[in-house]
Amino acid sequence: MSNYPDRVITSQSQDFNAWYLDVIANAELADYGPVRGTMVIRPYGYAIWEAIQEFLNVKFKETGHSNMYFPQFIPYSFIEKEASHVEGFSPELALVTIGGGKELEEKLVVRPTSETIVNHMFTQWIHSYRDLPLMVNQWANVTRWEMRTKPFIRTLEFLWQEGHTAHATPEEAENEAIQMINIYTKFAYEQAAIPVIAGRKSRVETFAGASKTYTIEAMMGDRKALQAGTSHNLGQNFSRAFGTQFTDENGQRLHVWQTSWAISTRFVGGIIMTHGDDAGLMLPPRLAPIQVIIIPIWKKDAEKMEVLNAASSVKEVLQTAGVQVKLDDSDLRTPGWKFNFWEMKGVPLRIEIGPRDVSSRSVVISRRDIPGKQGKVFGISMEPSILLAYVKDKLDEIQSSLLGQATSFRDSNIVDVSSYDELKLAISQGKWARGPWSASDEDELKVKEETGATIRCFPFQQPQGIKTCLMTGNPAEEVAIFAKSY
Repeated sequence: MSNYPDRVITSQSQDFNAWYLDVIANAELADYGPVRGTMVIRPYGYAIWEAIQEFLNVKFKETGHSNMYFPQFIPYSFIEKEASHVEGFSPELALVTIGGGKELEEKLVVRPTSETIVNHMFTQWIHSYRDLPLMVNQWANVTRWEMRTKPFIRTLEFLWQEGHTAHATPEEAENEAIQMINIYTKFAYEQAAIPVIAGRKSRVETFAGASKTYTIEAMMGDRKALQAGTSHNLGQNFSRAFGTQFTDENGQRLHVWQTSWAISTRFVGGIIMTHGDDAGLMLPPRLAPIQVIIIPIWKKDAEKMEVLNAASSVKEVLQTAGVQVKLDDSDLRTPGWKFNFWEMKGVPLRIEIGPRDVSSRSVVISRRDIPGKQGKVFGISMEPSILLAYVKDKLDEIQSSLLGQATSFRDSNIVDVSSYDELKLAISQGKWARGPWSASDEDELKVKEETGATIRCFPFQQPQGIKTCLMTGNPAEEVAIFAKSY
């Protein structure tokens, strides 16, 4: 794509979906694979995923989890062992029936998620309470045969981490499930600048095989909800199906209590759709593969050398201090073209250096999140300590400003409702509806049929006071958030 200076990005207001696909193509995040519904993650898109990995990996290890790897092929009989699990997953399974040119005796499933094979192994590793808790995680690919696909958001194959833990008590499993959704929430707010709403899924929306599912829900630029990460308290559903037992302190045989939790490359889509604008991608500095782009500007050959030398020394200063910086010194493009290109790729800060700047020992710095002249500051000293302090300060400012903008966008699009009519109105206006709910699963499915909205979660943060169910008028203990989702 980058060979065409006339890259066009559809505006968000005209067609949000077309805008999203244009950004992914033009910013070189991903491309379509030859098999329909698959994607090739390109280096720039993968670098964002790596930044996600780096943060979470540290957090997982800090909380006592070890990385390992389970096979991608799972015997079909495993999937069938946990009844709700097979029912939830069978439409999406990819099956291997031939291997090495021979019909296989048992079909294999290409990993859609690993609870079953994990339990098979846990059963062999766990014997007594001394073997607990057992806490592992894997970074892997999974395959779910989806009919309607969209890069990063829903593809046949995607990358994720999946954590799996086994515990001696139900309290420990519940604490673990909550701890992990809290880690995801912290990541979303602090690294991705996405103000997710954390909460519990309704029964209808609970993961196939879990007792409880916790989720972080993010509002995208088109106001649709994105489930951005989940953590499941599996109870004893899988340990009973697989006979995963341990001997407790009193010599009693008990089934373990388990959790599983995951964040996937779908989160990259969430970052694109939360912060992007009509100029393209806008990356939060803490996850940006390139935080600062340096654009040297010269007209005459005589100026070129000194401009490039100054640009290199500025790059050196920032790089040494741990800033992700790139110098775009290619001769083949005009500075204007470069401005647009790196803006479209979402780089948080741009430093411009021309002959005048060299003689005044200063630079021009532009912010990606404030368009045009407002975001441009002239005469920032090249003196290393001053420049570095300024750049770091601005990166922090952009990070918190992106979170602030996303939070006010989210809050202005959530409507408190107290009746079904109000809910229908809010959803028809493309907003999220928040209201007291104690109605049945059937009522919930009726809302989905009639409005296209589902319960995204019962938020952890609940309003005080007595509540009345918006659907039935019965007392309700909590409010739920309804929205259309990806």
